[in-house]
Amino acid sequence: MITCMNNTQIADVINRVADLLEIKGTNPFRLRAYRNVVRTLRDLPESAEAILADPQRDLTDIKGIGKDLAEKIATIAATGTLPLLEELLQEIPESVLSILRIPGLGPKKAAVLYNDLKITTLDQLQAACEAHQVAELKGFGEKTEQTILAGIPLAARAEQRIYWAKADEIAQVLLEHLRNCKSLQQIEVAGSYRRGRETIGDLDLLVVSDDHDEVMDRLADFDAVEQTIGRGDTKMSIRLAGGLQVDLRVVPAESFGAALQYFTGSKDHNVILRGMAKSRGLKINEWGVFRVAEGKDGANGGDNEYIAGRTEEEVYAAIDLPYFPPEIREARQEFEWAELGMLPELIELGDIRGDLHMHTTASDGRASTLEMIAAARQRGLTYIAITDHSKRVSMANGLDGERLLEQWAEIDEINAGLKNFTVLKGVEVDILEKGGLDIADDVLARADWIVASVHYGQRQSSEQITGRIVEAIRNPHVSAIAHPTGRIINRRERYEVDLEAVMRAAVEHGKLLELNANPARLDLDDVHCAAAKRHAIPVVINTDAHSIAGLDVMRHGIQQARRAGLTKADVANTRSWKQMRKLIGR
Repeated sequence: MITCMNNTQIADVINRVADLLEIKGTNPFRLRAYRNVVRTLRDLPESAEAILADPQRDLTDIKGIGKDLAEKIATIAATGTLPLLEELLQEIPESVLSILRIPGLGPKKAAVLYNDLKITTLDQLQAACEAHQVAELKGFGEKTEQTILAGIPLAARAEQRIYWAKADEIAQVLLEHLRNCKSLQQIEVAGSYRRGRETIGDLDLLVVSDDHDEVMDRLADFDAVEQTIGRGDTKMSIRLAGGLQVDLRVVPAESFGAALQYFTGSKDHNVILRGMAKSRGLKINEWGVFRVAEGKDGANGGDNEYIAGRTEEEVYAAIDLPYFPPEIREARQEFEWAELGMLPELIELGDIRGDLHMHTTASDGRASTLEMIAAARQRGLTYIAITDHSKRVSMANGLDGERLLEQWAEIDEINAGLKNFTVLKGVEVDILEKGGLDIADDVLARADWIVASVHYGQRQSSEQITGRIVEAIRNPHVSAIAHPTGRIINRRERYEVDLEAVMRAAVEHGKLLELNANPARLDLDDVHCAAAKRHAIPVVINTDAHSIAGLDVMRHGIQQARRAGLTKADVANTRSWKQMRKLIGR
């Protein structure tokens, strides 16, 4: 019996069901309901299990969750699976789902491959293509067969979406390369990259240019181009070494804002926006905002009157909406905020005053305390906490109580010679597998700032891990919980922690939760940062830097916080250290 299923795990089960139903050719309305509930669960700022456990609440109270799907969620939460999924897997092997990762190969064609050729794996599909069996299928042909064959290696790594930080490195080099075009007038990267999602599958470039060919030729000359997928009059697609696809679209200047809004997304945000436009007799698409002429469907051109489209601000203003920062365009709360006139002023990098999680050469860092101080001051900070590992993390040369006190004595000496800057005596203390902390309380009591974290025993049950973290929160010397779910994006799932229980304990004991800005962590995620805000728990955004360069990942944490709708007031370390001391009761 499964005792704990988080929202993501429940959503993953339902998503697998939807994929298999789609291959079977199930009613599209039923599929849409499944896809919608997947998204609802992943965005839900509290656990479905907590709602199920509360006799005063019901999952059907949540928009998008009907009685049937609510029952399925309850079954998954209780058992970890779903009878319907097991039935489908008896009919269709799960390996068939890998076929859907081939670019351009949808469920209908995947169903034909499975039903007609009994193909269940990428290896079988490759063999069938090489034997020219796929080309003979109705609706395929030689061209499709070659496209599939070329896409098989990509499908094998298609789920390995790259970190936003890596995509940003590529995007910035690509933008610099394209900006050398004399004909280029405007250029922006749209899509999930612009919304700041944790991982990116492709890059969408929008440009205004009076010479389409020059821009596309310049893109083709980019050093990392591995393949030109397609090129037309206004659109070009390439694939870079490593598999990242880049789509470039050339749009007229009068449509640039509309195209930027449209291709930035998200899809769900745009659906709501188009619905609001329609209710006003308007049509929004990538070409602009149009007043729909009587008897017309609102397509670009014809008798429809162009209203706006040069800028995104124009697009939103045309339907009496404020400009939405791209990070919050996820159809979560942004339209409700706009209606109430409460659109948050999102936090910015310049709001951060201190960084309260970093490592030095005393443990596994690559810079000394003095070097980290100089680098932090250079970045405009006014205080930092040195939080080297405690002794349990032996592979990182963790500090025992004696070494820690020696380090803190050195920090006292350093502070005596500093002006307008404070170094805090801290430690990242391990929460032990059996419970309790890795450093004695009489030592911790002499610190300015303590972050507690789980590094070992991550496969324990939800009850064990949650109990360990809650116990750490109750310790009067602990200031915050570092990377609270322990996930490593694309590499390690979060451990089984009941974050609702953790947040309740944090509220009760006045403790903070960390948003670890390392792009491989971004932990808390955006949904749980929003939940922290709902609980009125200040989030502390830290770099967990192990080097001078590591201090620069702060911007990734800021981006994640913006996606959660956090303001300067919602983030603890936008305060001065004097204010922070009061906040944490030191």
